[in-house]
Order: sequence, then C-alpha cells, then structure tokens
Amino acid sequence: MTALNDAALFTEDPFDTSVVADPYPFLKRLQAMGPVTYLESTGSYAVSGFDEVYEVLTDFETYSSAGGLGPKDIRQDEAWRPPSILESDPPIHTLMRRALTGVINPSTVRALREPFTGPAVDLIGGLADRSSLDVVKDVAEKYPIKVFPDAVGIPEHGREHLLPYGNMVFNAFGPENYIFQQAFANSDEHSSVVMANCEREMLDDSGFGAKIWERVADGLITEQQAVLLVRALLSAGVDTTIFGIGNTLSVLAREPEAWEELRNAPHLAKFAIDEALRLESPFQKFHRTTTADVELGGVAIPEGSKVLLFIGAANRDPLKWGEDADQFSLSRSSSGHVAFGMGLHQCVGQPIARLEMEIILQQMLQRFETITPNGEPTPLVHNVLRGFESLPVTVTPAS
Repeated sequence: MTALNDAALFTEDPFDTSVVADPYPFLKRLQAMGPVTYLESTGSYAVSGFDEVYEVLTDFETYSSAGGLGPKDIRQDEAWRPPSILESDPPIHTLMRRALTGVINPSTVRALREPFTGPAVDLIGGLADRSSLDVVKDVAEKYPIKVFPDAVGIPEHGREHLLPYGNMVFNAFGPENYIFQQAFANSDEHSSVVMANCEREMLDDSGFGAKIWERVADGLITEQQAVLLVRALLSAGVDTTIFGIGNTLSVLAREPEAWEELRNAPHLAKFAIDEALRLESPFQKFHRTTTADVELGGVAIPEGSKVLLFIGAANRDPLKWGEDADQFSLSRSSSGHVAFGMGLHQCVGQPIARLEMEIILQQMLQRFETITPNGEPTPLVHNVLRGFESLPVTVTPAS
C-alpha cells in the first residue's frame, strides 16, 4: 500500500471562482498529478481518474453518502436541512429508493412522453421564426420548470422558488464561500415554500408526489420521508435537467456537422445527449466520506476522510475515453459515463431527465436547420454544477 505522504499535494482551489467558471484547464492539471491527490485547500482527497471515481461510486460501504455530499461530515456537524435520499446509506436509503422506484419506472416514464411533448412543441414552435435566441433563458430554463413540476403534481404557486432552492441545495455540496453565501441569501423563504409544496395536501392526486405519499399508507416510509422524497425529486429533477439541456445545446452549437447529421437522423438524439453529458457534465463534483482505511489509486486514505469526486474529470479521462476525450464525437460510445452517478446512488430520475432532453432536442432539430454560437456564453459560477447563465446562438429556421 502506498504511504499516506506519497499522495501528491495539489495546491489549487477547486472552488475558486475562475476554476468553476472554466473547470477544464484545472481538471487537466489535477489529473496530471495522478488519479488521487490531496487537496491542500480543502483538506480532502481529490479523485479524478475514471476507474477510481467509478470505484467510489459503486462501493457505498467504504465511501459513505450519509456523511453528506459536502465538505462537512453532517453526522457530526448539523446540516442546514434534514438529510435527503442523496445523503443516506442502507437501510434508510433502501427504503426511500424502493419508494421512488415504485413511482419512477419504465412504465411511468413512457407515459410522460405525450404530456411532455406538447409543451416542447409549443415552446420551440414559438421560437421558430427567430434568427437568434438564448438557449438557456429561452429553452433550458423554461421547459423543465413547466413539465417536471406538473409531473410531480405541485401547485403553480411557489414554483418560482424551485430554481433558487435547487441553487442552495447543490451549492451546499461545496464550502461556505462567497458562492454559497450568495445562494443562501433568501434561504428561509425558498425553503419554506418548497417544503410546504411537498406536503400531501398541496399535491394533486395523479402526480409522482401523491404516489410517493401512497407509500406512507403502505407503511414503507414515514410522512417525513415522503416530504423529503418529494423535495429530492424537485431539487434534483429541475436544476440538473436545465443544465443538461443547456450544456447539450452548447456542445451541439459548436458542432455544425453533428447538428446536420442529427437532423438527417433524429433517432441519434439520445446518443448525442450521452456524449454531450459526458463532455459537459452538469454535476461536476461532490464528496463522500470513508468508513475505513482504504487504498485508492495507489494512495492510502484514512478512515473518516472526505474524498471529492470530480465527475467532470472522470468523464474526460483519456485513459477511459481516448486521447480525444475533450472533444465531441457522435460516433463515440458514451453510455458508461458517470454524469448521473453510478451504483446505489445513481440518479433514479435520470430516465425522466433523458426524456426531457430528447424531446426538446428533437423539437430543436425539426425547427432549426442550423445553430451556431453568437458571442461568448456566460458561465454560471456554482460550487458543483456546470452550466451557463446565458448562451446566445444564431439559428436558421428550417424551411
């Protein structure tokens, strides 16, 4: 086993605003130091190699989520909110995930295609005569915030709090820096509205939320767990999907040949989405906590250590994806990427996110012959998510 002091020391701060705005030069420098390094700025171990990230994601017993996905161990330091399914391990996680998989499964996801398609047709159809648009503000931020809360069954009132609440949730996976403080500026208001809308009396009778609450009647979960599961759906099912749509369109806007190929073969949209998610992963990094002394990537990591998984690095690791890993390739098989996690905590809502991305991309392909960047995008400054505040493009309407 490699001695602890053999872990390469990396002195750069992964949460520096310049790094989160443009993470990839930093990630290349990090990976050049080895798949596992020690981060001086955070006191945690950075895991950037694909194989090592995969190992952590699939070994929940050694790398615990119950300690929280942020830099603090929430079992010792009280968290800002009750832990969700993301911040739990079996047996609690098993019960909560069983409640979710009974609600979100291939049958229920297939049933969403028709109700999800109409709003996409209306949204993109309303943009079809434009020569320029902002794919974040005009598309990515509008579509999920409509269709997914409808599917969950929450009321229209209060949906304006979903994005700022999700911003809080995910920024809390990083340190309590300036980015964190900005996200939490109106935390009480956002939290109270979102939590209230997760109660049974606020949900309609046909959405995912009501079906989760049925598991309370079955005795599988408690009322508090039902609230937390509805909350988890809302926080995870909106922000990351918005970033997934925006990031996919940002990639394809830079790939005119791929756009043309997709217009001729729209059934390839799902493969283009996987490759875009690999290249521009919405979820860039989060923590786990070791439950025992362990060796990872030739480095000894003590029990109780925080490890910081760099999903964005793993999905661009040339040892996994080849020397062109930082380039888009429609012919690449990207299905093994870890943008949605892997193992026990793999995102249970990913089929819905994929469906939303596929529907909106296919509508864009039908309506626009070309899409190209129109000036520089404005990156979102966020502790753990990768996305854009604004992404202007020029489009040519299809004839």
